[in-house]
Amino acid sequence: MSGLPDRKEAQVRRLLEGPYPPVPTGLAAGAAARGDRLLRRRRALRGFGWAVLFAVAVAFVVWASLTRPWLSPPTDVSPPLQGW
Repeated sequence: MSGLPDRKEAQVRRLLEGPYPPVPTGLAAGAAARGDRLLRRRRALRGFGWAVLFAVAVAFVVWASLTRPWLSPPTDVSPPLQGW
């Protein structure tokens, strides 16, 4: 059985040796246009992401400068009285 050529292999060889099928005329232009759209969309999303990240960083800095979370909060309880 190994001496006989494989039917699928013979079909593939015939396809590769024969004339190639015609390519539609607008295929390359359409693919290039789609690639351009994808690149523009990706670039716009990346720019939007950086803008959001910058806005979040600015908002955090403003919040931190106003509330100063690194300081301890003032105590509302007076110390106990001694010597009464």
